[in-house]
Amino acid sequence: MIELLGLVLISFLITSILLVPYIDFLYHLRKKNLKKLEIHHSEVNIEASKNRNIHTPITNKLLGYKDIDTPVGGGLLIIPVTIILTILTVLFTDIEMSNEIYLLIFTLISFGLIGFVDDIRKIFALFYGKYHGIRGRYLLILQLIFASLIACALYFVVGINNLYVPIFGNVVLGSFYIPLAVFIIVSFANAYNISDGLDGLSSGLLMICLFAFLALASASFNQYLSVFVGVWIGALIAFLYFNVYPARIYLGDAGAYGFGAALAVVGLLTGKVVGLAVIGGMYIIIVASSLIQILSKRFLHKKILPVTPIHMYFKFLGWEEPKIVFRFWLAGIIFAFFGLWLALLSS
Repeated sequence: MIELLGLVLISFLITSILLVPYIDFLYHLRKKNLKKLEIHHSEVNIEASKNRNIHTPITNKLLGYKDIDTPVGGGLLIIPVTIILTILTVLFTDIEMSNEIYLLIFTLISFGLIGFVDDIRKIFALFYGKYHGIRGRYLLILQLIFASLIACALYFVVGINNLYVPIFGNVVLGSFYIPLAVFIIVSFANAYNISDGLDGLSSGLLMICLFAFLALASASFNQYLSVFVGVWIGALIAFLYFNVYPARIYLGDAGAYGFGAALAVVGLLTGKVVGLAVIGGMYIIIVASSLIQILSKRFLHKKILPVTPIHMYFKFLGWEEPKIVFRFWLAGIIFAFFGLWLALLSS
């Protein structure tokens, strides 16, 4: 436990040192783009105001066009830092490199690559309003391909083919485990991306979930999972310092997809799928609100809520952004305690 806590602190310190010049670099690029395009902040706001009612969704109005000033790309730093520090920890300790660590690293890289192109374009180009990245159908295809590879590795390489359900006990799924794992990975990747709207919301909820899984991994003496999650937590705390309101940097698509998928794989590796669903309950609520809205517009031809996901609805009602984020964090803590309790019942 002492070594694990030290690992979290080392990860936090290294990430903090790297983040400061990285953020300055991103702001330098943003200012350079403004100067190159001869567009000043006030002119952009005026132009945006002209198009708000026609070209821009309600969500962008509620966010106040913060993407004009605040750079994205936090995930492009946090992902490699987490991977490198995990590998270095394994190399300089008595812990051997395991299939689980390889799989977690592959998850971060593969799903991070899905958002990499969009993040690079956002970093090196000035934009505002609704940003069109990879088309939805191609995005989903890529997610399904990578998730299928990960699910097959979980089943054939790691040897997981079961899950524990409270009351019913251990349930062996056999090959049906693969499509279930694919669904969970893709769902959490998209849930995290959807939740990444308010300053500090998604990263704070993730940190809460990871602390719960760190406790679960420690309780089951899973060194591999503990090392990866510990390093990830340290890096995430450092990032969250600059991501809380008012944010100086956003995570971006690479981090959102990579983090969401990796969280799902962490849960799958513990074998506590129900625990994962409860610990990540706030993500499920957020993505469910968007899904209900989509189905309502498709089949009922009307909106259930003026705007989704659910945290944007509270902002629509006039709640202050920090108030929404802090209360979602509190709800996330309760979900984490409940999910951890359910998971430990089977230990």
